Amino acid sequence: MSDPGQFSDPRVLTLFAVLAVATGAWLAAGLRARARRSRTPMARVWHPQESVPLTPAEELAFGRVVSRLSLTSTGRLR
Repeated sequence: MSDPGQFSDPRVLTLFAVLAVATGAWLAAGLRARARRSRTPMARVWHPQESVPLTPAEELAFGRVVSRLSLTSTGRLR
């Protein structure tokens, strides 16, 4: 017979089991929260610059940035 290893103590096995269950629950809760967030639209946040009218050059520059950040039909950024 061999000597019992350091991980054969029931307390150590219980500790590993509790850690495994806690990690699984934490990961599942995080994935569920991420899925829930992706289904609901983001709340619109007011920005101070929204009350200031943009010049035509600023509007054009903003439109160029937004069009480059929009998703293509495959769901990827341009």
